[in-house]
Order: sequence, then C-alpha cells, then structure tokens
Amino acid sequence: MHKYLVLYRSEAALSGMTVSEMFASSTPEQMKAGMGAWRAWHQKCGSAVVDLGAPLDKSITVAGGTGTPSKTSITGYTFLQAGSVEEAVSLMKDHPHFQMPGSSVQILECIAMPGM
Repeated sequence: MHKYLVLYRSEAALSGMTVSEMFASSTPEQMKAGMGAWRAWHQKCGSAVVDLGAPLDKSITVAGGTGTPSKTSITGYTFLQAGSVEEAVSLMKDHPHFQMPGSSVQILECIAMPGM
C-alpha cells in the first residue's frame, strides 16, 4: 500500500476569500449538507482514509527566515492509503469538494526519506 496526500484546491481562495470567510458565507443548511456529504464520502472510502485532514486558512510563505502573507489555492488536505495512484484517483470520484466551482484536487505520493 502507498500513502497519498490529497490537496484540495479552490480558485475562490486565490481571489482572496479565506476558508473561514467561505464557511461564514454559508447558511447553516449549506454547512449541514456539506458536512453530511463529506461524512458520506469518508464512510464510502473506509480505512483508505488514513487522516481526514482539515480545512486550511491564511497562508504565510517563509523564505530566508522571514514570513510573508501569501495567497494559495490550497484549502485543505487528506491522507489516503491505496494500492496505486489510480486507486487513489478512484477514491476521489464524486468527492463533495468538486461541487464547488473552480475546485480541484492534487494527489501526491508520499515516499520514505532515505535513511530515516
């Protein structure tokens, strides 16, 4: 089995809207429906979801020891376990994140660090 990092992306985040602002602009009914869809996806995937992850907000880029606020399209993450990247892709089929306009995911395979 391989471990994969799924990064959730949203074009709305690049326009300057934070995840907190996206949540705040949702009605209680929209939040309940959205969280229900996430729970259903999580249940469908079962043990393939190693870590459901979390939403991500405000970004800081650090270079040369200095942090500067920055924009990113990354709005959350999940860790999956799958036999192949194709299997990881199939686990993302019909994910509720894709209901948001301008959304996508990036799947990265985690590999062991040599000597660690």
